[in-house]
Amino acid sequence: MIRTRFKKVLLVAPDIFQNRLLAEYKDVKHIASIKAIFPSLYQLNPDMVIFDYDYIGEDLEKILRRIHTNKFYDKLKICCYKSTPDEKTDDLLKTLGVDYLISREDMVRPNKSRGAFSFITEGFDKIILSLAANVQ
Repeated sequence: MIRTRFKKVLLVAPDIFQNRLLAEYKDVKHIASIKAIFPSLYQLNPDMVIFDYDYIGEDLEKILRRIHTNKFYDKLKICCYKSTPDEKTDDLLKTLGVDYLISREDMVRPNKSRGAFSFITEGFDKIILSLAANVQ
């Protein structure tokens, strides 16, 4: 169940993603090809894009720069899932325009502060987070 704030979500992750669970959500589109990102962005016009950093890797910087130079994507929220947090890479991603950074540790570790909990659940639901945790 996706929060109502984001009506359409584009998920860029490998094919090993659990498509069975995504079939229940008509507003989440999953693509595995990096070359299909921009045609899918244009066609779907999503409110949020979730990138798997471990899958995309070095191409993410080029993709983010291209997104932010185009005025068509001004209202697009960008989330990046990483298996391990890295301060240097995280700072670069935030500078390039990533709105939300989610790591596997954030999903496993119980959140004690209300601020951190609301940050993680702002754009996602437990189902999307558990799906992203299974991607490797």
